[in-house]
Amino acid sequence: MDRQSPCDDRPPRRLISTGSPFERQAGYSRAVAVGDWCFVAGTTGYDYASMDMPDSAAEQTENALLTIDAALREAGFAFADIVRVNYIVTDAALASEVFAVTGRWLADIRPAATMIVAGLIRPEMKIEIEATAFRG
Repeated sequence: MDRQSPCDDRPPRRLISTGSPFERQAGYSRAVAVGDWCFVAGTTGYDYASMDMPDSAAEQTENALLTIDAALREAGFAFADIVRVNYIVTDAALASEVFAVTGRWLADIRPAATMIVAGLIRPEMKIEIEATAFRG
């Protein structure tokens, strides 16, 4: 969905959805693309086709990155356009498991990154990943 006022000369906002029920409930988009920027919302490890959550942090990380990749592609961006990622994990001990996956996906891109240890809204969630992409 594009949102722009007729008298607004800013680039249109493109709203990307995965169809997750969380998006409608909480009132957010999986990603918002504006001009050369794309902001991907915090993404957990659900398989949104089946709404299943794997047990391992590695599998959750893989699912989250697949979802982020799909959102970026739908917005007209490439995964390689990522310039910033934020990781939220529920336990610092999960870092090595997460890094085994993120290292594979992001080794060549090497975006600026932050990892925070915090609780997530559902107990089965072990990681949430937020990304920002720029294609200028």
